[in-house]
Amino acid sequence: MAKKILVVDDDPSLVRLVTQVLTDKGYEVLKANNGQEALRLLFAQKPDLVLLDVVMPGIDGWQTCSRIRDISPTIPIIMLTGNRKTEDDVVRGLDYGADDYLLKPVGNRELVARVRAALRRAELPSYLDDKERAIIYSDGFLTINLTERKVVVDGERVKLTPIEFRLLAILLENAGRILTHRQLLEKVWGWEYVDDLDYVRIYISHLRRKIEPEPALPKYIVTEPGVGYSFQKEIV
Repeated sequence: MAKKILVVDDDPSLVRLVTQVLTDKGYEVLKANNGQEALRLLFAQKPDLVLLDVVMPGIDGWQTCSRIRDISPTIPIIMLTGNRKTEDDVVRGLDYGADDYLLKPVGNRELVARVRAALRRAELPSYLDDKERAIIYSDGFLTINLTERKVVVDGERVKLTPIEFRLLAILLENAGRILTHRQLLEKVWGWEYVDDLDYVRIYISHLRRKIEPEPALPKYIVTEPGVGYSFQKEIV
């Protein structure tokens, strides 16, 4: 059965182009020109992935992204923007629950590659499907339960996007071991992203804001300058 891609954009020419590109690759494309219509289609058609424009009349892309994430914590959301992509934009997208961020006009090959990568990540089995015991970390401040996809910080449950959770899970499973930028890119995002080194830095920074007592002085996700990152367990 063909995967359903919901394209949300108020630019008819872009929607036509994206529809043609994705249809040629065997995807079923659903179209919405505003946030309200996107949410209606999300409920009615249950798409497998959302391509979402940032600037739209009424409910903008940020608000729509947040509402989609409230409805579905796991559906991949790729934000599209006509403005120059900046780190602040990417962080803002993460805050609202986006998984990826593309600059318009996006090349056909890049669009298809990112869509395929996002769908592939969404279909990956749970880390613990083939393991006999759960991986649980708890030190009184931070608790991570990979089986339940649950993260608690200082008594409060923290919401992570699918990519944030996957990044944290891989770091925890390799606790004490340094993972390089490229290893993380390939394991978390896929081979299509192995040259996007800034992705790791931005996502690590964002994850630290959510789980570290002092994000500027991290004790869990530690940087190995010029190499990568490791998860360090607290001795309790």
